[in-house]
Amino acid sequence: MHQIVNVEIITSPLNLDIYGFSGTAINQDYAGTAFKLMDRMWQMVRSKNLKNNGRNIWVYEPDQRIFAGVELNEIPDQDTGLQYTRITLVKYAYYKHIGPYHLIKQAGQNMKDELKRKGYETILPYIEIYGHWTNDETKLETELLMCLQ
Repeated sequence: MHQIVNVEIITSPLNLDIYGFSGTAINQDYAGTAFKLMDRMWQMVRSKNLKNNGRNIWVYEPDQRIFAGVELNEIPDQDTGLQYTRITLVKYAYYKHIGPYHLIKQAGQNMKDELKRKGYETILPYIEIYGHWTNDETKLETELLMCLQ
């Protein structure tokens, strides 16, 4: 069993203003659904030349909903064609996964187990923030944020 020791509990509110698309993960295909939404979002961001921080944000919501988006550098003065959502986390757990994307699901499960062991209850939304791409999979960074009850 993998142990995560560096899960931080954060009690100062976090606001994320995200532009992208939401959809339902049919048959719980969250990754497949999020990739389609993300591809659509990036096409729109590029076609409208919207300045952004380049980090993909996936928000797992109730009822098998998922939102794939990006933070823009400024509030657009045009209709972007993108959906806008503001996520506010009042109390959450934070963990930075460094390594291949295919290990994120296990890292998330380890994180959940560790939080449960410490007496915390996680609720949705659950957020994954993907750092900038590198071909070296061992250096990929993904921030995992779990909302706490």
